[in-house]
Amino acid sequence: MASISSSPRTVEEIFKDYTARRAGLVRALTFDVDNFYSQCDPEKENLCLYGHPNELWEVTLPAEEVPPELPEPALGINFARDGMQRKDWLSLVAVHSDCWLLSVSFYFGARLNRNERDENYGDEEDEHGETICGTCGGTYNSDEFWIGCDICERWYHGKCVKITPAKAESIKHYKCPSCCTKKGRQQ
Repeated sequence: MASISSSPRTVEEIFKDYTARRAGLVRALTFDVDNFYSQCDPEKENLCLYGHPNELWEVTLPAEEVPPELPEPALGINFARDGMQRKDWLSLVAVHSDCWLLSVSFYFGARLNRNERDENYGDEEDEHGETICGTCGGTYNSDEFWIGCDICERWYHGKCVKITPAKAESIKHYKCPSCCTKKGRQQ
């Protein structure tokens, strides 16, 4: 089955696969719509619209044997064509194609293990590795409580600004000492 022949192994590859397949489907339903419409003859057998990872599309019979966890596109898109106006039929095919496309992406995503899902996002230490405390200049450490200012977006050790995790729970919008001082000067 050529429609799901690619095997993306990272989140980025899955997104590229999704984007390319979607481009193929969009092309079939817009630029190549007359060709697509003519291929969906209601006199033919059950047909499916596939978007491929090379940005092409194809109208073909469904695969004969598909593992149950592998998503299939909507079957028989050509049968509904006779009883519907062209615009309505194309909208119906588009909705079913979107559902299939999302299913394919979720299928690929479900096959990733935790490391493959998270490897490109880094862990919390990497994300905050360059964060420094606005008061003492110390670097981020996940073992310490930190709080971010909602005005200037600087981060602070809780102990440097005398805020405990319990006290932070009751603060809707934290304003650091520097921003509190600046507002006082402006009034």
